[in-house]
Amino acid sequence: MITVTANQLNGWLLELFWPFVRIGSCFMLAPAFGTSSVPMRVRIILAGAVTLLVAPLVSIPDVTPLSAAGVVITIQQIVIGAALGFSLQILFDAVSLGGEMLGNSMGLSLSFNLDPQNGSSTPTVSQLYSLLVTLIFLVLNGHLALIRTLVSGFHTLPIGTTGLGANGLWSVVNWGSELFSGALAVALPGVTALLVANLAFGVVSRAAPTLSIFSVGLPISLVFGLVVILASLPALESSFIRLLAVALDFVRHLSGA
Repeated sequence: MITVTANQLNGWLLELFWPFVRIGSCFMLAPAFGTSSVPMRVRIILAGAVTLLVAPLVSIPDVTPLSAAGVVITIQQIVIGAALGFSLQILFDAVSLGGEMLGNSMGLSLSFNLDPQNGSSTPTVSQLYSLLVTLIFLVLNGHLALIRTLVSGFHTLPIGTTGLGANGLWSVVNWGSELFSGALAVALPGVTALLVANLAFGVVSRAAPTLSIFSVGLPISLVFGLVVILASLPALESSFIRLLAVALDFVRHLSGA
């Protein structure tokens, strides 16, 4: 008969607890994993499955989780996992913000739909861009690259009380600026084209003041904006791939890989 002592059970739990905390906190914020359309149970099951595969390769400190040092280690693992997931999620939020800027230029500022990615109402163009870049992320195996970075991070950034440190946390704060620069890179071609169209409407309204520019210009802006979106899809793909490469490099640097 197989018997399991309390010390053995405690040792097994220690091998799984801290890796699960880091992986689970990352999956709660990471793109494609942390969206509201993915049920919480599915995220927990995925985190548990990855933890079972990773746990035999991870060195665990000889510290009780309920001790003061254990609580510090737990907090550090939450911060590390959340920072990794947040760093990638910034990229998707930048694309969504760029789509919102483009939609406002087209006259779709009042057109909102329920976004399954964030669980809130977002502009139509933002939702379209979010779905497109999520598919690109999955096609390029970005989720596998994230899991690979998480696994390698247990060796380059082992479980302990040090964590990311002040420099790592400050680099995450600075990384937040990519939200605006990435959004500008995504929306700049379309916004520039729509700005030229609006300038043309302004010239027409000055040349023919009796013409109702609002009733004529809004449908034209909408149709022209849709044409711009269709023409800028290849540029969106290339911009997102470039931003994704930069984001993955930052995540690897953050985890010490």
